Amino acid sequence: MTKDPTFTSIERLLTPAETATSLGVSLSWLAKARLRGDGPAYIKIGRTVRYSMSAIRDYLRARMRISTSEK
Repeated sequence: MTKDPTFTSIERLLTPAETATSLGVSLSWLAKARLRGDGPAYIKIGRTVRYSMSAIRDYLRARMRISTSEK
């Protein structure tokens, strides 16, 4: 039986609490960011919210600045 290459490496998903800790923000801020649509991309499985490591990295990269004059 051959393995499907699509499912060989599934990324670890973080809980909102783990994500908030890793970003240094509160759970409340993270929930509000989901509502506003300006936080990291998330995955919804039923009622469960999870964040992929790559989504968190992308979120941080998008907010990286070199100068205080950048928006």
